[in-house]
Amino acid sequence: MSTRFLDYFFEPHSIVVVGASEQPDSMGGMVIGNLRDGGFRGPIWAMHDQPGDTATNHGRVYGEPCLDDVSDLSATPDLAVICSPVEAVAGWIEALGQHGVRAALVLSGGAQLDTVPEGQASIRQRILGAARASGLRVLGPECMGLIVPGRRLNASYSSQPVKRGRVAYLGQSGMLGNAMIDWAAGRGIGFSHLLTLGDSVDVLLPDLIDYINQYAPTKAILLHLERILDAQHFMTALRDASRHRLVLAIKSGRTAESDMSGLPPTPGIANRDQVFDAAFARAGVVRVDDSDELFDALETLSRMRPLRGDRLAVVSNGLGPAMLAIDKLISAGGRLAAFEPSTQALLQQEHQDRTKPGENPVDLGGLATPRHFVEAIELVAADPGVDAVLVVHAPTRLAASLETARAVIDARKRFRRNLLTSWMGLGEALSARHECNQAGIPTYISPEKAVKAFMHMVDYQGVQSLLQETPPSLPFATTPAIRRECRELIDRAKAEGRETLNHSAVAKVLEAYGIPSARSRYLTSPAEAREAASDFHGPMALKIVHEANCRPFRYRRHPHKLSAGLLQDLMTAEQVAEGIDRLGDKVREKFPGLEVREYCLQAMQRGKHSMQLCAGVTRDPVFGPLIVFGIGGYKVNVLADRQVALPPLNMSLAADVVGRTHAARLIREHSSDPQRDITRICELLVKLSQMASDLSELQGLELNPVLLNRDGVLAVDYAMDLGKPARFAIMPYPEELREWVTLRNGWGVEVRPVRAEDAPLIERFHGRLSEQSIRFRYFHHKADLSQRDLSMLTHINYDRQMAFIAEHPRADGSKEMLGVVRVWNDPDNIRTEFSIIIRDDLQGLGIGKLLMERMIRYSKSVGTLEMVGQIMADNHPMRALMKYLGFRQRYNMEEQVVDAVLRLNEPQNEWQRHRLEAMAAQ
Repeated sequence: MSTRFLDYFFEPHSIVVVGASEQPDSMGGMVIGNLRDGGFRGPIWAMHDQPGDTATNHGRVYGEPCLDDVSDLSATPDLAVICSPVEAVAGWIEALGQHGVRAALVLSGGAQLDTVPEGQASIRQRILGAARASGLRVLGPECMGLIVPGRRLNASYSSQPVKRGRVAYLGQSGMLGNAMIDWAAGRGIGFSHLLTLGDSVDVLLPDLIDYINQYAPTKAILLHLERILDAQHFMTALRDASRHRLVLAIKSGRTAESDMSGLPPTPGIANRDQVFDAAFARAGVVRVDDSDELFDALETLSRMRPLRGDRLAVVSNGLGPAMLAIDKLISAGGRLAAFEPSTQALLQQEHQDRTKPGENPVDLGGLATPRHFVEAIELVAADPGVDAVLVVHAPTRLAASLETARAVIDARKRFRRNLLTSWMGLGEALSARHECNQAGIPTYISPEKAVKAFMHMVDYQGVQSLLQETPPSLPFATTPAIRRECRELIDRAKAEGRETLNHSAVAKVLEAYGIPSARSRYLTSPAEAREAASDFHGPMALKIVHEANCRPFRYRRHPHKLSAGLLQDLMTAEQVAEGIDRLGDKVREKFPGLEVREYCLQAMQRGKHSMQLCAGVTRDPVFGPLIVFGIGGYKVNVLADRQVALPPLNMSLAADVVGRTHAARLIREHSSDPQRDITRICELLVKLSQMASDLSELQGLELNPVLLNRDGVLAVDYAMDLGKPARFAIMPYPEELREWVTLRNGWGVEVRPVRAEDAPLIERFHGRLSEQSIRFRYFHHKADLSQRDLSMLTHINYDRQMAFIAEHPRADGSKEMLGVVRVWNDPDNIRTEFSIIIRDDLQGLGIGKLLMERMIRYSKSVGTLEMVGQIMADNHPMRALMKYLGFRQRYNMEEQVVDAVLRLNEPQNEWQRHRLEAMAAQ
């Protein structure tokens, strides 16, 4: 959907509550009470479920005017809160929409929205139809309501007030939302926004993420997920948000028993929850496993400075609690900090470390006083090999928890590293934890919880660094000829009414994409078999190909039966010819309905010095195409080693996938050149990703086994099936937008979308720009581009951003960048903001005009309404180009720049027209 009219939810000036009374169990009455207690300053109207409700007091509910019908409203409310029975909601939505209301919170629930009575539409269909007739947006049904403390808005049935803060909570469960309110109140944490979606009839979670990311002063976003309906919208919104804010997510329905989505399984993946792991990691989101972790991770991540690494130091007054922390740290993948010799000497000199002087953990012993704790923490926090310090304290007579906590709080400005605390116990320690909470120091009930929270910070740094990593060049680039050849094979199979490609056709696809496969001869008769066998030396293997074994990720229950359609160790031409008859007879006997398509003859692949791997492409019902990788062969079902990733992949992302598998550990342990072998696997996965992007009808492709040895990778067996064109969770690189042009000086130049691998190209381009060109582009001098700058310029969401670069190939085979134009769309595709920069030594060749016209044509094609940009007043060449292209220009007195505006498409409705007018007035 979009963020259309969402401001009426979050910034209403007037509210009507439908279904309100003063009965004790009235949800509408609770909402009015919360609105009044929260200090909402605008008009509030109450409306009966039924005219003449006797639970009112002379036409009022809790002091607010109570009406019988929408027509009785003296003005049009910005927001309606509907608490009537869900069966009546569609009627209220229709009446409110006709009256001009633009937003409705539906708190009522308890019915099956998708049940279709005979001859009627479902409740969901009726609500959505009524909303779309007037353009009214609906949040719910069965939502908790929403709370915006900064606007004095509490339109919910929550049981207590919510403190103002900079954390937004967006959930899909009302009860978990209520629990979040109570927990935050106990920790002193406030919220900028808190709401739950309920059944998401209209407004979806990505809409809310987009709105919060654009307009809310939030530092962190907490997400509770039960289901995702539109993966592409979700991933785009999530990736945008995580670049600017901390995003934490928890998902229920992780097991088959708790998954209520009713979606079919993902072929080749035992547990669909792996897909969410891959999606969150790709979006730069920290995932937590349970509600306790969500609260603890929020406390850590919202109160700690960014980490430099994963090295933790532990300061404790007892070895036992410290060892609990260390065990948890190592098992979670963290590292115990190693102290510098100078730190070790000081610890030994001061006799502070009792058990293993000078080593980590620092055991101060049971006689340690608050002063001892402060001195040890200060000493350890100054060590350059330490990234964070965990204080573990058990109460003693010499060091009471509260007294020690206050000493640490008073001295915290002297500590050079992040500090976490664990005050063990429930009596005396409770006050110490409260003091730390009030002081903004992360604190936990146990050392294990503290370490788990620390590792969330480590994970956050990891996923964020992956977002900003500059990947090496792609190992392979397809051409139109390659894509055309493979699509012809697919079209031929579809024309023959087949949903799978023959083994021989899959081999051609692999060859086109540079994926080595075992040399094969494809046969249809014993006579052909005798002739083909003479081409092989040594033992041979013969496989029969039919519909049942052309589908990927279809395994028999018993692994030893995998060879039922395979004959091995055939030595002579006669044995091969006889094998064709044997296999054909066996299939016709056991599966009389199956048509034998062909036979595949290969040399035996013993794999004595090889590792068997499995790689391929599968398709998830929500997230679309996925790349899979793990250990292969018949062990694939037993070892459960398969990892997944969302395409498109580059070499860095592929290395991250490979690194999570047991296969990678085996390679590092046994390979003579682990980096060479892992690089070869990464190249294979990137090629599979490119294949999935190019061939949208590819539903599944399995290479199993893939042999890895010192000679490289070799696909021995493979299968591919087809489906409808895929919708990707992350839009792949738009190859179709590449084009070649000739400049005035005769240079052949390719204009193409930017990609993540272009970071070095952009860095070299930036180094050749003059100070004036940089000032015209960035409005200030920017001598060098940081890693984050390069990431922002190259890692883009193609469905919301676009950047075209002009690239010229040199005689030595290298390439140079001549200029770049880029746009940033708002989530509703109303307006896009452009910027452009051309190399100084290439002015006057028409590159600026070429790039701008290309971008204008693209933005028009995707339906954007308006293109805008700001130009420095003394940038006369750019102002002249804008005039030539038809931009309206106006001097902006406030910012002392020239605003350039070009209408691309006309608004399709009043809301779009209103948004354009509002943007123009800003």
